[in-house]
Amino acid sequence: MRLVSLLPSATEIVYALGLGNDLVGVTFECDEPPSARTDKAVVVGGRDTRGMTPGEIDKYVKAQLAAGADLYTLHADALAGLDPELILTQDLCRVCALPSDHVENALDYLGCRADVLSLDPYTLDEVLDTIVAVGDRTGVPDRAERLVAGLRSRLAAVASAVRDRPRPRVAVVEWVEPPFTAGHWVPDLIRAAGGEPVAARPAARSVETTWQEFTDAAPDIVLVTPCGFHLDGAARQARVVTERLPGVPVWAVDADGLVVRPGPRLVDGVEAIAAILHPGAVPDPPAGAVARVA
Repeated sequence: MRLVSLLPSATEIVYALGLGNDLVGVTFECDEPPSARTDKAVVVGGRDTRGMTPGEIDKYVKAQLAAGADLYTLHADALAGLDPELILTQDLCRVCALPSDHVENALDYLGCRADVLSLDPYTLDEVLDTIVAVGDRTGVPDRAERLVAGLRSRLAAVASAVRDRPRPRVAVVEWVEPPFTAGHWVPDLIRAAGGEPVAARPAARSVETTWQEFTDAAPDIVLVTPCGFHLDGAARQARVVTERLPGVPVWAVDADGLVVRPGPRLVDGVEAIAAILHPGAVPDPPAGAVARVA
């Protein structure tokens, strides 16, 4: 089956199911595995924001959305040339990827007959369900069931390791200028890691908030997990948080690798967060996953 993934998490799911050779198209943000972006056709582009501050990125995003403009560009001719049979997309967040209706409209215009599967999880359990859904639609349901069973087994191991320990209050900052709370599946990750999420929006969209909300929530630990950034970028934003929330331990987390992309590596994220919240209860995370920020 010829597959096109229009979001990084779907690309990770495809590879985790052993379907990398069936993948023919990806987005410019699909960097896991790194070969995805170099070996496959890139059918979705977007603005390079690496030289922009968090505040500048926020202003750009808001201006584009207010103008009714897209944050991503679908290279329709390139997509048509790939002759895909199944396209994996989403309706979860216009800031994260192209909405599925944009894709369907483009297919109608091009006369393509590809199926479109929209992956829109709001909880950790729903993320695991999307893996099963991709497995079913791509003809490898047994692989998907085995993969999810393995992920659930790892989650159960973490739950057992932290079961009798106090649950620290954990605030997750998803952006710093302006501050955003954690939503969607992120509070589930905190609970699965043995913490109690505060100043959070479980199973709902992340929203802009105030630093006062984080202060009033009285967290024991703050995790900084900005969407679109790995550990280095998260650490830069975490330094802002140490100034805003003095006296509270602040940790930077590889957000794209462990927290914000709804794919198999969220379980890696649970394990890494558990190591922060409960040192010694679970193995330390690998280098480059998390860092305490002074």
